[in-house]
Amino acid sequence: MLFFSLRNSAKKSKCFLLCRCAYADRYKQLYFVYSLKGKGYIVATKANQIWQAVLGQIQLQITRPSYDTWLKNTEGIAFDGDEVFTVSVPSAFVKAQLEDRMYELLSDALESQIGQPITIKFTSSESSIDKIPEPSFKDSIPIQDNPTKLDNLSRSLNTNFTSDSFVVGTSNELAFAASQAVSENPGLAYNPLVIYSGVGLGKTHLLHSIAHQLISRGLNPVYVTAEQFTNEYVKSIRENKTDSFRDFYRSADALLLDDIQFLMGKERTQEGFFHTFNALHMVNRQIVVASDRPVSMLSLLEDRIRSRLQGGLVVDIQPPDFETRMAILMKKAENAGHIINSEIIAFIAERISQNIRELEGSLSRLLAYSDLMKAEITLELVKNIISISEIKPRIAESAILNAVSEYYQIDKNSILGDQRDRRTSLARHIAMYLMREDASLKATSIGKMIGGKNHATVLSACKRISSLLTKDNEIQRDVYKIRELAAAS
Repeated sequence: MLFFSLRNSAKKSKCFLLCRCAYADRYKQLYFVYSLKGKGYIVATKANQIWQAVLGQIQLQITRPSYDTWLKNTEGIAFDGDEVFTVSVPSAFVKAQLEDRMYELLSDALESQIGQPITIKFTSSESSIDKIPEPSFKDSIPIQDNPTKLDNLSRSLNTNFTSDSFVVGTSNELAFAASQAVSENPGLAYNPLVIYSGVGLGKTHLLHSIAHQLISRGLNPVYVTAEQFTNEYVKSIRENKTDSFRDFYRSADALLLDDIQFLMGKERTQEGFFHTFNALHMVNRQIVVASDRPVSMLSLLEDRIRSRLQGGLVVDIQPPDFETRMAILMKKAENAGHIINSEIIAFIAERISQNIRELEGSLSRLLAYSDLMKAEITLELVKNIISISEIKPRIAESAILNAVSEYYQIDKNSILGDQRDRRTSLARHIAMYLMREDASLKATSIGKMIGGKNHATVLSACKRISSLLTKDNEIQRDVYKIRELAAAS
């Protein structure tokens, strides 16, 4: 049954036809907005219904980690039918990120739903995590004004490792978002936070950036490598200073432990870390741990420690994609006062793909040579200054295809064709992923090569593999082995 009533808008340029549809003893209100300017009908459901439609559209355009991090807990709360659409977000941090990074994307999607340009206003909701009071540490563990410091203790932080200098891409956006969250709400957001990745991909940068932000808020974080922690613990036992060791670490507002894999097999040190972890966690002090492998692969770490780490948020950082590598190089060059031709930036980014440290190191040598020798930065100079061992030619798509075929023992024609059994489909998707990441091919080119697929199919396959790499140890191993085979061919 339909009930209609006509309402005039305040601006007299539109009239609203209110339709209430009765079904199953429930009413759903729809507002049909008729434009007197001749633009036809615009369907605008209640604000959150419109917003959910927008989110459904956005999910097809961004990665799942991006959606879960920035948009999952947002809600449309008001729409005046003409100019402003108000969206509730869970925190001021999310509000800033949406305004800075995603406004244009969201605005376009909202316009496509409503049929006219609309201004989006983001507002922190009353239930925002920012409203949660900070825990009182003083009632739990006494904090010394000047905690005893162990001899020769180094707590230096790299001043260049800040959140502003961290280049965010699809490979690291979830780790970055989680790091920002714990910096804003230590002990409340994700505790513990575990970040894992291969060498030189930004784990230490994020730990240092968290420490800088906590210090700026007047807190007392402790950043330490697992090797330092081990040496200090052993020394405290040898010199009978275990009380000083315990007091120092338990007086911290946050513990940031780098390279936890170093503790594997060191049972006595693991005992000390376990009790330190428990003491801090019980009073909501933030704990952040970095590792070079997933927690499940820290096989020589005690089960009770692995269990506590897995009870928090575990995020990974993948090797940066081509666009992120380009952005890293351009930002580093800009910070050094250089403007480098995009062709040269692309040349370096295409050939150093697995390690940010190597990428930045190569550029630093290039810039140093240019400054000292007063030489113009050209492609020839790049080839001469950066060693052949670093500038590796991109892996050919044929080498990737051969490696996938050899590893999975599947005929290449089957991979290139339409065979859809689970094993062949997985091999095909991994081939697509590696061709895009390691061969720097565009999705359209990959699609033409593999079964005439369109670019959307290729991008979907790449996203699937990228997602699996964050949580599936078997896929991580397969991709690693295939890369080895392709590089050796």
